[in-house]
Amino acid sequence: MPSEGRCWETLQALRSSDKGRLCYDRDWLLRGEDVLQECMSLPKLSSYSGWVVDHVLPHIQKNAPPSETSASSVSTSALDQPSSVPRSPLRNPAFSPVSSATSNGTKDKQESPHTEPMVLQSPRGMKVEGCIRMYELVHRMKGAEGLRQWQEEQEKKVQALSEMASEQLKRFDERKELKHHKEFQDLREVMEKSSREALGQQEKLKAEHRHRAKILNLKLREAEQQRLKQEEQERLRKEEGQARLRSLYALQEEVLHLSQQLDSSDQHRDLLQVDLSAFRTRGNQLCGLVSGIIRATSENGFPTVEDQAAAEGALQEMRDLLSNLRQEISRACEEKRRRDEEEARIKQQEAQMPQRPEAHKESPVPNRGPGAKPNEDLQVKVQDSTMQWYQQLQEASSRCVLAFEGLSNSKDSQAKKIKMDLQKAATIPVSQISTIAGSKLKEIFDKIHSLLSGKPVQSGGHSVSVTLNPQGLDFVQYKLAEKFVKQGEEEVASHHEAAFPIAVVASGIWELHPRVGDLILAHLHKKCPYSVPFYPAFKEGMALEDYQRMLGYQVKDSKVEQQDNFLKRMSGMIRLYAAIIQLRWPYGNRQETHPHGLNHGWRWLAQILNMEPLSDVTATLLFDFLEVCGNALMKQYQVQFWKMILLIKEDYFPRIEAITSSGQMGSFIRLKQFLEKCLQHREIPVPKGFLTSSFWRS
Repeated sequence: MPSEGRCWETLQALRSSDKGRLCYDRDWLLRGEDVLQECMSLPKLSSYSGWVVDHVLPHIQKNAPPSETSASSVSTSALDQPSSVPRSPLRNPAFSPVSSATSNGTKDKQESPHTEPMVLQSPRGMKVEGCIRMYELVHRMKGAEGLRQWQEEQEKKVQALSEMASEQLKRFDERKELKHHKEFQDLREVMEKSSREALGQQEKLKAEHRHRAKILNLKLREAEQQRLKQEEQERLRKEEGQARLRSLYALQEEVLHLSQQLDSSDQHRDLLQVDLSAFRTRGNQLCGLVSGIIRATSENGFPTVEDQAAAEGALQEMRDLLSNLRQEISRACEEKRRRDEEEARIKQQEAQMPQRPEAHKESPVPNRGPGAKPNEDLQVKVQDSTMQWYQQLQEASSRCVLAFEGLSNSKDSQAKKIKMDLQKAATIPVSQISTIAGSKLKEIFDKIHSLLSGKPVQSGGHSVSVTLNPQGLDFVQYKLAEKFVKQGEEEVASHHEAAFPIAVVASGIWELHPRVGDLILAHLHKKCPYSVPFYPAFKEGMALEDYQRMLGYQVKDSKVEQQDNFLKRMSGMIRLYAAIIQLRWPYGNRQETHPHGLNHGWRWLAQILNMEPLSDVTATLLFDFLEVCGNALMKQYQVQFWKMILLIKEDYFPRIEAITSSGQMGSFIRLKQFLEKCLQHREIPVPKGFLTSSFWRS
C-alpha cells in the first residue's frame, strides 16, 4: 500500500506522543485482563518493531518512488519532535524473526521477560501491526519457497553430479579396458618378439651344437682309437707280464725244489763228515731272493725283464750250487772210499806183520784247512714239539668254531639278534682299552669277566648274557680272542704304547679263563706264524696265494699287501705277545704262576735264533720283541740273557746281513744300533708305555 513507506515516520511520531507511551499487547484478549488497566501503564512497542524498523523499512524506502519518499519524510518530521524512542532489546540478531522462523514459528509467541508489549489503540497502529504480520507471513512463505527451490536445485545438482559421475565411471571403465587391451597387445607383441628371438637363438644353438658334436665325435673317435691302442698295448704288456710272472713262479718252484734237494743232503753230512752248511745257507739266500722278487712284483704289478733276469740268475746259481754240492759229495764219497781202502790195506798189513803189534797206527784225518769251522748249521723247520703244540692249538680253534656253527649260520632273526648282541658285548669293551686310568681298565676287565662267567651285562642299552643261547659261551670266547689279536694287529701296530693295557687285560682273562688264552694263541699263530716261530714250507702243487697267506700276508683280488704294511701288522702282534708274557693282572691271585710267562718268551727267542733268518722279517721281529720284553728277560735270566745278546751280535748279525738286500737294511740297522747301545750301557731300557704302580692308583 502507499502508506507503507511512511511507517517509520509514523512510529517516530507515535513514540513522542502520549499514545506512544501506551502498553500494547496483542494477546490481551487471551489473558482476559481488564482493558482499562492498559490505560494506567506506559505505552510500549511490540517486540518485532525494532526488527521491522532496522531491516524492512529501509529496503522499502529504497524501492519507493520519489514522491512517496518525500511525503513520508514530511509526515515523519511531524513525529520527530520528542526524544527518540528507545530501541527494543529484540533488535539483537539473536531475537530476529529469521531465527524465529527457523525454529518453527515458536518465537512469535514468546515475550521478553523484561518488556511488556505496547497496546496501540489507533487504527493506524493496528494497520502497522497488520503490515508486520503480513510481512512475516510473506517472509515465511518466501523462505519456504526459497528453501523448496534450493532443495530442488540441490536435488537437480545431485542428480546431475550422479549422472556425471556415472558417465565418468563409464569413461574410466572404457579407458581402463582400452589400457588393458593395449597392454595385452603390447605383451603379445613382446612375447612374439621374444619367441622369434628364442627361436633364432635356438637355431643358432642347434647349429653350434651340431658343430661341437661334430668336433666331439672326432675327438671321441680319436680317443677311442687311442684307448683301443692303449688297451692293446696294456693287453700285450699284461700278457708279457703274466708270462714273465708264470715264468717267475716256475723259477721259484724250481728253486724251492732245488732247495729241497739241498735239504735232503743232510743224510750225507754225518756219513761223509763234511760241512755242507755253506751250501744250505746260500740256497736259503737264493730262495729268499726269488721270494723277494715275486713279493715286490706283486706290489708293483708285473715283473720286469730285469726281475726275470735276476730270478733266472738266481736259478742258475742254485743249479750251480746243487751241482757243486753234488761234486763235493762225490769228492767226499771218493775220499771216503779211498780212506776205507787205505784202512783195509793197513789192516791187512797189520795182519801180515804180527811181529810189530806195537807199531804206531794212524788213521788219516780229512784236512779242513786253516779256516775250517765246526758244523754250525741252523734249522729251517720248527721243532717237532713246537709244531705239535701249534697243531693242537689250531685244532682247538677249529673245534670251537664247530661248537657255535649252529648259532653262526642260523637264519632265525632272534638267533641273529642274540649273536650280534653277544659279539658287541665281547668286542666293544676290548676296543675301549687304551692308556687310560687303571680304574677304567678295571671296569672293562670286570665287564668281560662277568660276560664270560654267564652274568648279564649291559650292552647297547639292554642286558646280554651268554646263557641266552647254548652256544653263546663258545661264540663269545672265540670272538673275544679274535678281537684281542686284531687289536694287536691294528691298534698296537699304530700305537706301540697300547700293547700294555691290552696285554694286561688279556693276561688277566687268560688266567681266569684258560680256553680264551689258547684261542688267543691260535689266532696269533694263524695270523703271525713267526710268533710260534714257524716258517711254513712251500709244497708241490700249492697255489702261491695260499702259500703267501700261510706266511701271514693279506691277499685280496690276487694282490699281495705291501711289505711295509705286512711288517707293521707282524710288529704289532709280536709286541702284544711280548707284553702278554711279562704282565699279570694286578688284582688276580699272585700265588699262581703266569699262564704263559717269560719262559715261553725265552723259548721263542732261542728257537728263532736256531732258525735261518728271513730277510727284513727276522730283524724287525727281534727288535720289537726285545724292545718290549728285553728288560723283563734281562731281570729274569741275567747272565744267560747277555750271552744270548752277544750270540745275536757276533753270530746272527752276519747271517741276517748276508740275506738282506741294500733296500731292506733299515730294520737290520735299527736292531744293530739298539743292541749295541744296550751292550754299551749293560742294560735294556724299560719300554715306553709300561704300566707302573702309579697307573693303577689313578
